[in-house]
Amino acid sequence: MPQQEAIKLFEQAKIRTAWDEDQEKWFFSVVDVIAVLTESANPRTYWKVLKNRLAKEGNETVTNCNQLKFTAADGKKRLTDVADAKQSCKSQNINIDDHFRDVTKMIEIGKGGQRPTDDVLLTRYACYLIAQNAA
Repeated sequence: MPQQEAIKLFEQAKIRTAWDEDQEKWFFSVVDVIAVLTESANPRTYWKVLKNRLAKEGNETVTNCNQLKFTAADGKKRLTDVADAKQSCKSQNINIDDHFRDVTKMIEIGKGGQRPTDDVLLTRYACYLIAQNAA
C-alpha cells in the first residue's frame, strides 16, 4: 500500500495521518486522536486498556482498525493503530464534508518560498468518529 505521511492539526494537537493511494483515503493514528479527545497524559496506555476492556466484553476491537508504520516522536517508524472515519460517516448517512474538510494550504519551503499541499480539517465530531471507528 503506497502511503504518504502527513501531520494534521486539531486544536493545536498533532494527529499523524497517512494517505493510501490505492484506497484513496486518509488513515488517522488512533492514539493521536485519543490524545486529543481525552487529554490523557499517556494516550497509548489509555488505548491499550480500552482495547483490553472491549475484548473482555466480547467486542471485536480491531475490526475496522488496521496498522501502519508511522514516524514516532523519536524518529523511528513504528506500527500504529489507524482508522478511517470517513467510512463511518457514510455508513451513518452523515455528510462527510461537514466534518472532514479537504483544503489546500501553503507550506514554507527553502529560502522563503511556498508551495501548496493538500490537508484535511477535522471537527471534534470527526475525531470522535475516528476513535469510535477504531474500536
